[in-house]
Amino acid sequence: MQRGDSIFSRLEVKKYILKKNLKRDLPSSIVVFLVALPLCLGIALASGAPLFAGLVTGVVGGIVVASFSGSQLSVSGPAAGLTAIVLGAIGQLGSYQTFLLAVVLAGGMQLILGFLKGGTIGNYFPSSVIEGMLAAIGLTLILKQLPHALGVDSDFFGDESFFQADHNNTFSAIQNALSHFTLAAIVISGLSILILIFWPKFKKLSVVPAPLVVVVLGVGLSIAFQSTGFALSAKQMVEIPVVNGWSEFTGLFTAPDFSEILNGKVWIVAVTIAVVASLETLLSIEAVDKIDPIKRVSPTNRELVAQGVGNMASGMLGGLPLTSVIVRSSANVNAGGRTKMSAIFHGVWLLLSFLLIPGVINMIPLACLAAILLVTGYKLTRVALFKHMFHKGWDQFVPFVITIIAVLLTDLLKGVAIGMLFSVFYLLRTNMRNPYFYKIQEEGDKKNIRIKLAEEVSFLNKAAIQVVLNKIPRETNVIIDGTNSRYIDPDVLETIFNYKHNAYTKGIIVILENIKTQYTVPKLNNKVIEEINN
Repeated sequence: MQRGDSIFSRLEVKKYILKKNLKRDLPSSIVVFLVALPLCLGIALASGAPLFAGLVTGVVGGIVVASFSGSQLSVSGPAAGLTAIVLGAIGQLGSYQTFLLAVVLAGGMQLILGFLKGGTIGNYFPSSVIEGMLAAIGLTLILKQLPHALGVDSDFFGDESFFQADHNNTFSAIQNALSHFTLAAIVISGLSILILIFWPKFKKLSVVPAPLVVVVLGVGLSIAFQSTGFALSAKQMVEIPVVNGWSEFTGLFTAPDFSEILNGKVWIVAVTIAVVASLETLLSIEAVDKIDPIKRVSPTNRELVAQGVGNMASGMLGGLPLTSVIVRSSANVNAGGRTKMSAIFHGVWLLLSFLLIPGVINMIPLACLAAILLVTGYKLTRVALFKHMFHKGWDQFVPFVITIIAVLLTDLLKGVAIGMLFSVFYLLRTNMRNPYFYKIQEEGDKKNIRIKLAEEVSFLNKAAIQVVLNKIPRETNVIIDGTNSRYIDPDVLETIFNYKHNAYTKGIIVILENIKTQYTVPKLNNKVIEEINN
């Protein structure tokens, strides 16, 4: 970790308390808090864990992870992508306390992975796949929040999978919502969307964050509808546990069962959580950096360390495994967040809301929160993005579209994996076509062919080079020029030397220019290595 990246750096601490940053981070933190609150509760419910566990995870993700993280806009918390793993693990391990031990161990593994510089894995995700993932998240938000905007809340608020826990899928849930909508919810969500779109256009009014106006409006309208026949039901409102006194509060915490430390099943679950949570985090970090208006680059190794510390803390307090979450992070970006103080404040608001004003929080309709996520989703999947990716060419556009479709029909990790496969296919095809430059010169009755190899010739180029060499006609002079090559893969060298050795059988004369018998990978200077490692 670089010295300048230390969370105790004076310069770093100072920038977080600057007025110009706080006036953006404080309003943004409220928006993130309002989005995160129902997500924390919904994911806990879907995971078969206590609702309080979701809140604990959100608080730890906000305060602990953000404090250690080098990312300025990423927001961590319980992830919908882990719900199936958590639900199955709790049942497999037999008790929630044993599962918490697996969460602590997973955090320790992430910590080690971060110190071993494992975060560089995130650098190998193609931009077309990341852009596709962002667009898919945006479409998922729109499709998943439509039922809540219509007042149908049969499934939990944080479900991001195509197939839901209530045996519906994304599209059947929307169809069902269109048949069982609630007028009050439509009015609240409709007015909320209009406010979110037009409120920022008025400079004098935009001093007050539009999402905060939406929440106040939602509470007011829900109260007004109570005196009519269109009152919202309890399941259409935010719902957090209400505690009476300190003893009830402390009694909600659960400690891990360390007596199961030698249980092999615990370690298998821990490894699974560590791998999946780390991949989701790296994907989210990469995506957040792309939508950061200032285009900052987050140190991925430090992020794994922060996630490891967070998961260890969450497990010790009775919480769920956490990751960097693109939904909350996107809301943070769109609300104008500038530094990690937004994420830290959102964790503080989660804690204070539970302790001080649970009754007020429970008055917020899910419809107005759905409106916030609908607008966030639209910003992620805007039409301009599709046009931009189309103009970049088919090798970028196809993996982009495939990633979107795969994420929508499966889940985040599976969708990205499918997108990666298509991206690798186009990468291989490009390498097949462009491994070298060559020109043909005619001299008398013979052809002279010069093949100029590229700066980097990898094993991916081997097949293409073999095809071209095999197509060279008889009685030809061939010069294979490696003057520009800094590195040629051993497999390619073997192909070239074998061809030179056997070409005489076709009357072909092969001359090798500036091609060594062995190449070593070019070394980076210390400064570049330090930047990559961090």
